[in-house]
Amino acid sequence: MKKRVFSGVQPSGNLHIGNYLGALKNWVEIQGEYESIWGIVDLHAVTVYQDPAELRSKVLETAALFMAVGLDPKQSAIMAQSSVPEHAELAWMLTCVTPVGWLERMTQYKAKALAQETVGDGLLQYPVLMAADILLYQAAIVPVGDDQAQHLELTRDIAQRFNSLYGETFVMPATHLPIVGSRVMGLDEPDKKMSKSTTGAGHAIALLDPIDQARKKIMRATTDSNPAVDFAALGAGVENLLNIFQAFSGWTSEKMRGHFHGMRYGDLKKQVAEMVIANLEPLQKRYREIMAEPGYVDSVLKEGAERVSPFAKSTVRLVKERMGLYTEA
Repeated sequence: MKKRVFSGVQPSGNLHIGNYLGALKNWVEIQGEYESIWGIVDLHAVTVYQDPAELRSKVLETAALFMAVGLDPKQSAIMAQSSVPEHAELAWMLTCVTPVGWLERMTQYKAKALAQETVGDGLLQYPVLMAADILLYQAAIVPVGDDQAQHLELTRDIAQRFNSLYGETFVMPATHLPIVGSRVMGLDEPDKKMSKSTTGAGHAIALLDPIDQARKKIMRATTDSNPAVDFAALGAGVENLLNIFQAFSGWTSEKMRGHFHGMRYGDLKKQVAEMVIANLEPLQKRYREIMAEPGYVDSVLKEGAERVSPFAKSTVRLVKERMGLYTEA
């Protein structure tokens, strides 16, 4: 019996090459090895205000991009989090066993709270909802980036606390995935991870960026004061460009050194741009084909929710029974 894997992406901002190389590409590669569930986590997105029409549109865009990069709805369940109400239901029950102190020490919460005048309770509870996402499906494997490692560890803590209070209920998710995605940094700030929430025009290459725009962003990417690639003294920006090329090409480190050592930065950027574009063009073509089929994306999301619903209902029923809550006979 295959182990179950779950992970998700917020439908806010624009999915970019960092999301693809750091997560989606690996999801595609492992989807056949596990019982795979990939979520568009729109309940997480509304921890900060989202324009309702834009959010609905982004859910469909994200689902279509999932399929455009290679996630197969015949192999994987692709679903919108809010269409499976057990996510929110389980989150409340887990909230009731989670000490506030555990949530207040989350580094992402502290960083985001400092950046806002008022902090919604949803931001504090975000990690509990994430725990519910994972534990709802009894997922053994959770492919998340290292920026989510603290949240995944909290999920284990919550599961362990619930199990100790009410008896063995939840599978303990693994703390890591044995496949590591590429960490892509911002083109304008190569000391910071490429982010959907950063608004700088030259920061990220979105998967749906026009090809000419993607090329311009790479040609304007931050490098350093050296004239050419020197593997003994790589600046952060140059190293990031090389990492992007290697992640898309699959070249070995030896091949990278042999090809790029001594290359002037202008030529490096041109080659990185061509490699990125060669991967974006077929992805964008497939995306347009998917979106052109009326009702198709909605049908995939509906079928995905229906496929995972029995797992979700089973877990929530078990949790209610363990806690002594009313369940119909």
